[in-house]
Amino acid sequence: MATFGNLSDRLAETFKNLRTKGKLSAADVDGTVREIRRALLDADVALEVVKDFTGKVRERALGDEVSKALNPAQQVVQIVNDELITILGGQQRRLEFAKKPPTIIMLAGLQGAGKTTLAGKLAKWLAKDGHTPLLVAADLQRPNAVTQLEVVAKQAGVAVYAPEPGNGVGDPVKVARDGVKYALQKVHDVVIVDTAGRLGVDAELMKQAANIRKAINPDEVLFVIDAMIGQDAVATAKAFQDGVDFTGVVLTKLDGDARGGAALSVASLTGRPIMFASTGEGLDDFEPFHPDRMAGRILDLGDILTLIEQAQGAFDEDEARKVAEKFATDTFTLDDFLGQMQQLRNMGSIKKMMSMLPGAGAMKQQLENFDEREIVRTEAIIQSMTKLERTTPKLLNGSRRLRIARGSGSTVTEVNALVQRFEQAAKMMKTVAKGGMPNIPGMGPIPGAGYGGKPKQVAKKKGSKSGNPAKRAAENAAIASGVKPLSETAATDAAGSGFGLGSGAQPGKGKPGGPTEEEMAALQKMLGR
Repeated sequence: MATFGNLSDRLAETFKNLRTKGKLSAADVDGTVREIRRALLDADVALEVVKDFTGKVRERALGDEVSKALNPAQQVVQIVNDELITILGGQQRRLEFAKKPPTIIMLAGLQGAGKTTLAGKLAKWLAKDGHTPLLVAADLQRPNAVTQLEVVAKQAGVAVYAPEPGNGVGDPVKVARDGVKYALQKVHDVVIVDTAGRLGVDAELMKQAANIRKAINPDEVLFVIDAMIGQDAVATAKAFQDGVDFTGVVLTKLDGDARGGAALSVASLTGRPIMFASTGEGLDDFEPFHPDRMAGRILDLGDILTLIEQAQGAFDEDEARKVAEKFATDTFTLDDFLGQMQQLRNMGSIKKMMSMLPGAGAMKQQLENFDEREIVRTEAIIQSMTKLERTTPKLLNGSRRLRIARGSGSTVTEVNALVQRFEQAAKMMKTVAKGGMPNIPGMGPIPGAGYGGKPKQVAKKKGSKSGNPAKRAAENAAIASGVKPLSETAATDAAGSGFGLGSGAQPGKGKPGGPTEEEMAALQKMLGR
């Protein structure tokens, strides 16, 4: 996450120095805590929070749980992770819905924090869960705020109540009260009230917000705070807590490049949980806030659970089952490949998904250089193929590839690379579908992993090894007829002698030393006699 990128880098560098030490002394712990303190202060985390955080980390790091650990450095990382989860709120806090609908949610915060856009994001998120939200335009101060909310509501596919034009005209308290009545009439189970903000905390703003709260008695009051405003975040949060008293916090603009650490202080200093996070400009860039997952992202430990949830929301389960069957039966085509690419794009930014993987901080430069438009170019190449070419890629000769390159605005080299990637992906996924472990390029075989079943035993080719063509033909003919070849008989009977003499059985005693009648008959038959 971009907002906490600098903090993540500083903490990762601190822990990197610890991993070279088998045992940690008090001086090592003090040095580590000192670096953590500097990293948090540089990230704009409030001084009071930093003191409390580093004090708890030092106390636990000097205790028995680290000194007796097999890997002290890893134990310190775990302690920092635990304490980071604590200052972020501990456990996830979900929305509390009213027993008797509608559930009323009031948004409060400074102007420019992103309340109006957030109203649309929250409404769309609730609509996906089967709710019927209604947006109420109670911000009648900011120019075109009502128009913006109407546009956002249309994009989100939800209803909006906007009886006043705004731009300083109308009573926001009356609009909020009437909006709740309208929701009851139209059977909306959630009402989201967008209120006015100011460029700074002032008495008029607080009075208006307090009057709206008193008029509608909301079930939830969400304080929307810009993660980029620095240390002023704490003062603003305390002012709103005293004037309006909110039940939860929403962090916006977490995709920005500011230090953003002050947002970490809000939950700890106000005692109110962070409930949601806005991670981009799109209406889908919105997610519930999980303290443990956010701590994992900051410490570069990954956020696999959120990644899985996004994949489940974007991928069709029935379609995925059909594709798995195609992998197993070797009928996976470029059309299926195109469908998988489009579903991957529906999950959102590839960079964001990659950043959720453990250790993604080490790939920071590669992620920054990744071009999101690569998927669009891949789609263009596949869509420039005929239906027959997509189902049978082996038909793609030189002239066809040249035509596809011209049709998609790419080069033949790019077409060749796509076909090669498709073949590799199909081969790997076929191995996985059969219960094996694919051999990933650039990586050696994984110990203990099967590769699609046990390797087949290659049968040794039976035949004569003689350098004499006539003798070799005779021995091969003997093998074909089921008769033991002469060379093997001679080798068995003449064991211990370099010339095949002296150790064989004498005629009449056991096995004869010469060829049998069957062998002679086979030899004569082969020679045509």
